[in-house]
Amino acid sequence: MLHIPLWKRIVIWGLCALGLLTALPNALYTRVEMHNDAVTAAERAGFETEAQAADRALWPDWLPSGLVNLGLDLRGGAHLLAEVQVADVYKARMDGLWPEMRRALSDARGELGGIRRAPSDPSELRIQIEEPEAMARAVEIANGLATNVVSLTGVGQQDIDVTAEGNQLIIRLSEAERAATDDRTLKQSLEIIRRRVDEVGTREPTIQRQGDNRILIQVPGIGSATELKELIGTTAQLTFQQVLGRGSDGNAIAKSGTVILPSIDEDENGIFYTLDDLPVVTGEDLVDARPDFDQNGRPAVSFRFNPSGARKFGDYTAANVGQLFAIVLDNEVISAPRINQHIPGGSGIITGSFSVENSTNLAVLLRAGALPAKMTFLEERTIGPELGQDSIDAGRLAAIVGIVAVVAFMIASYGLFGVFATVALGLNISMLFGFLSTIGATLTLPGIAGIVLTVGMAVDANVLVFERIREEMKTAKGPARAIELGYEKAMSAIIDANITTFITALILFFLGSGPVKGFAVTLVVGLVTSVFTAIFVTRAMVVMWFERKRPKTVTV
Repeated sequence: MLHIPLWKRIVIWGLCALGLLTALPNALYTRVEMHNDAVTAAERAGFETEAQAADRALWPDWLPSGLVNLGLDLRGGAHLLAEVQVADVYKARMDGLWPEMRRALSDARGELGGIRRAPSDPSELRIQIEEPEAMARAVEIANGLATNVVSLTGVGQQDIDVTAEGNQLIIRLSEAERAATDDRTLKQSLEIIRRRVDEVGTREPTIQRQGDNRILIQVPGIGSATELKELIGTTAQLTFQQVLGRGSDGNAIAKSGTVILPSIDEDENGIFYTLDDLPVVTGEDLVDARPDFDQNGRPAVSFRFNPSGARKFGDYTAANVGQLFAIVLDNEVISAPRINQHIPGGSGIITGSFSVENSTNLAVLLRAGALPAKMTFLEERTIGPELGQDSIDAGRLAAIVGIVAVVAFMIASYGLFGVFATVALGLNISMLFGFLSTIGATLTLPGIAGIVLTVGMAVDANVLVFERIREEMKTAKGPARAIELGYEKAMSAIIDANITTFITALILFFLGSGPVKGFAVTLVVGLVTSVFTAIFVTRAMVVMWFERKRPKTVTV
């Protein structure tokens, strides 16, 4: 019997209404996008402007506000190809290993005599031993500090190679540790870049690894490649270092183990600090940073360390009450407060000549973390929004031409049933955009091609059903039975055809990247919505029409 239960009708039309509602924000793309960006900025700065408040009122908060994000080729933006200088990490490892190695060797000073760090290549640590005959003992002690490589390919291997050359102990990272370090550095750089870009509210960037030491960065909607470089190139390396001296001579030569850095506090113009070059705590121990205000109501940045950093910070402040210590950001002293008391909780506040905007930006950079190594930009491109608009216009024209041609063909071939298929096609496109908006998918030019292809495939199932109904009208007893058999017997062909396409789209998604993946996403979603509208929506419309008109015969 040609009948659809009430609960099924509610589900079918409810899903269609949900698809229309979630797709609707895309019709107001500029307004809603401005609203969302305004909320992000307001959350960072703690306030919103009148214009932002007006944009907020344009779209109620309780309604869905997800958007289909436009890719770089549609929206314009910046493209960078960066090379990570992984050798910087080797130097940092050697610098970090020296204090531990010095302590271990000092315990055997009676055998080794005096020890000191000798000049060397940045990727190695050379230690001068006063008693060359005790070199074997020094090698044994150094090897005792080796640890296992933390990687699947380096299982059972040590992280350092220790050799002796004359009266020098030479320590280098092992090949396995270098490979593991390179991999960790690239992954950490990828994550930090992603977090920095996400912090400023940029929609759907493409950040992926290329080769052994390169990173591809594509950010839609950003003004220029220069702006993107400034965003991700700021290292934000935060350290807390002991103050050894303070003066106005910036040309003084730093002694071994010290560094002279300028103060950027407006109240200390022309002042330079002599600091211990080994930091007490680094930004790696930082777990949170946010804009705040100091006791005088001036903008500042509050911060909090993890347990390890809190312990080191607490021990240092307990032992140096009354002394100055420097807060250093990217080799500049931004503040040098006096330690008035022991600070055991691992929390503090950075004060200086900040504006609200500066304190907000500094908190963003600190929260995003420090890049583990410098990056060299090998390629940079800025894609203007005009080029993206041309692509959108061309894609829109192709979609309109395709839809008009399909609609004309369906109505000419199947009459009223073609009208039902046309309405279902409109709902299909709405549900497609609604689903893409909900998952925050990125639409690229190949994605538009996938949508245009979906338009053609959307009516393919209807064609199978309608042709089957025509056949059944010749033998079935009455139009109701013909329509019912038409849907039942076309079902297997519809499912088989779409499953094969679905499998191909999945392969494109998992094995492809960038535009290919965007094409696969729209194709997969389009297949699902097409099958739903063809099998359920058009059938619901046909049943509702048939129940109302009760025709003796139907023309398909």
